[in-house]
Amino acid sequence: MSPLHPVSVAGAVVREVSEETGVRVEVGELTGVYKNLARGIVALVFRCRPVGGGARVSDEATAVEWLTPGEVRERMAEVYAVRLFDALDGAGPHVRAHDGRRFVS
Repeated sequence: MSPLHPVSVAGAVVREVSEETGVRVEVGELTGVYKNLARGIVALVFRCRPVGGGARVSDEATAVEWLTPGEVRERMAEVYAVRLFDALDGAGPHVRAHDGRRFVS
């Protein structure tokens, strides 16, 4: 994006969630910053509230589901599940680093 067309962080979150899942969201607070050391990726995670659209899969989302905390614990790898639990605990934003499988900080 050129400097002539700045995009807000919240606007980028709304666009990405809609493009990837079909769900329109209202963006809340930043709940975590997560660095995948193995891949050199930094993910900013925001708490969001669905406000419209319709859930659908895409090239970037093979499934779109609403899960209970217990289902998250059972079905997701720890390095991704913790992002959801961090968003729910209200004590963020959390800053964590992982190697793709386990947290290192």
